[in-house]
Amino acid sequence: MDIGSLVRASARRFGDAHALDCDGRTLTFAEFDAATDRIGSSLLANGLDPGDRVGVMMPNGIEGLVVYYALAKAGLVRVPLNEKDTAETMTFKLEDADCRGLVHDGPVPTDAPALVHVGDAEWIDRTAWTGASAPCSELRHPEAPYRLGYTGGTTGVPKAVCLTMRGEHAELANFLIDLMPDLRPGDTMLHAAPIIHASGAFFLPTLVRGARNRIMTKFDASTWLEELERTQAAYTFLVPTMLALALDEPNVTDVDATALRRLCWGASPISPSVAAEAEETFGQVLAQTYGQSEAPMTISVLQPHEHDRVGSAGRPYTLVDVAVMDEDDNPLAAGEIGEVVTRGQHLMKEYWKRPELTAETIRDGWLHTGDLGYVDDEGFLFLVDRKNDLIISGGSNVYPREVEDALTSHPAVREAAVVGVPDDTWGELIHAVVALRSAAEVDELLEHARQRLPRYARPRSLEIWDDLPKSPAGKILRRTVRDVEVERRAAPSA
Repeated sequence: MDIGSLVRASARRFGDAHALDCDGRTLTFAEFDAATDRIGSSLLANGLDPGDRVGVMMPNGIEGLVVYYALAKAGLVRVPLNEKDTAETMTFKLEDADCRGLVHDGPVPTDAPALVHVGDAEWIDRTAWTGASAPCSELRHPEAPYRLGYTGGTTGVPKAVCLTMRGEHAELANFLIDLMPDLRPGDTMLHAAPIIHASGAFFLPTLVRGARNRIMTKFDASTWLEELERTQAAYTFLVPTMLALALDEPNVTDVDATALRRLCWGASPISPSVAAEAEETFGQVLAQTYGQSEAPMTISVLQPHEHDRVGSAGRPYTLVDVAVMDEDDNPLAAGEIGEVVTRGQHLMKEYWKRPELTAETIRDGWLHTGDLGYVDDEGFLFLVDRKNDLIISGGSNVYPREVEDALTSHPAVREAAVVGVPDDTWGELIHAVVALRSAAEVDELLEHARQRLPRYARPRSLEIWDDLPKSPAGKILRRTVRDVEVERRAAPSA
């Protein structure tokens, strides 16, 4: 069954029940089905053909989801664009993906390539909500490209991950089996994070189960708490920084969140103190999902009753295999650190137009994640760090995450980034940057880390920033922190 058929099936089953809610507007399952038919048919009528790539730049809201699933019905390949991208980056993505269409709500880069169809917010309003809605159903092979998602936020190398409808179905199954097993009609999923990234993956499971999606146009901690109580949401997704901000709100303990069954989180590590405070505030509802663009959202899951193991990424999803291998692709025993590899039906098909990189990343059916980690005797996966972020100081290997975990165990620290900076004597020196939840001094934080780390892994310097740089998906950009520090040290003294 293709994705368009799932939308139609939900319309038949749930009809006039509310599927979407945003900014005081609602859309029923039947209305969503009709709107996606109209947009999909209009795109095809304006010169696009099934298989064409279409760039989409839309804010969080109803229209963005209508466009996403209209593309699926029309057999068009979605290429999500981020409104925070520079014109240069946006143009690169449009050209690299060979886009023939663009649907947007915002300025289009002046040097964008010639496109067959460009639709804006006014066009969506004019097309989606009026006129007949004959079914739009262009069937494509399950292994054909379904969407392209550009990665590179943490590495700086922009590349498009090609995902298929087969992969979308597998991700849906992983969610419903392991992450949202008790999802049922009438439940509310509260979207606070951008639907262009992880939060959007929760839409299809809720759609097929007849649940309601409440979408916030942007995240605000106080508003999220209000919405959590007002909607009596059963599910929500946050990155750890968002959760820490919500817990810092003065009225957080007054919020009625008794309907909440899963507070899903991911994208970056969580501070043990934040996890503990969240459990005390909201109950045993935290659920971590670990994945990456190449294996969307679902490599392993840490269930609510397993959050006494915070620091672990959980155990593999039911339909997913996970192993740890050495540099020669030999499996390692429990407790041995190597590269995390995974296989399953949800994996990417390829990197778009990058066959050599694809062959390097997928070997013998295993996707090599670039993450270092180990599996314990009970099958729990522990991530140590990214291979490319390893620091070598004085001949010793230092994993930044180990140092970050030591720093975020201090109750005043909201998040941390640790990088290596060049040094003539040691090769690299360990430098830390933190953002705080409450007041703390640099010397206090350095001493806190020293008491928890071996001598070779202790940070030599530390700075306090208001916020740490992040990718659109909410991942902390160590590369940006390192670039700032390297540039500063290279600058001539005044």
